[in-house]
Amino acid sequence: SGPWSWCDPATGYKVSALTGCRAMVKLQCVGSQVPEAVLRDCCQQLADINNEWCRCGDLSSMLRSVYQELGVREGKEVLPGCRKEVMKLTAASVPEVCKVPIPNPSGDGAGVCYWAAYPDV
Repeated sequence: SGPWSWCDPATGYKVSALTGCRAMVKLQCVGSQVPEAVLRDCCQQLADINNEWCRCGDLSSMLRSVYQELGVREGKEVLPGCRKEVMKLTAASVPEVCKVPIPNPSGDGAGVCYWAAYPDV
């Protein structure tokens, strides 16, 4: 239980596809310039998630779908020049880049999704 339980698809919550963030994270990870329109789309899609407790969960879900789509295994490159760990940290920092609030259980003021510290995401 807890506030993040509201974000469980089993309870009817619809996970956001975050297509703009998907594109942004891929571009950033390979070192490409992110067009302003892609950044704006990503930030708007993240801000449109009304329950801020669900934002990191939706980013994590988006990341897992990218890995699945590309057939990524642990420690491998996701895309040429982009390792899985880098993509994970890039995705986890999207709320900070977009200045979109997320809950911060650690209280350290960082706008980075907590799951970035775990190897299995």
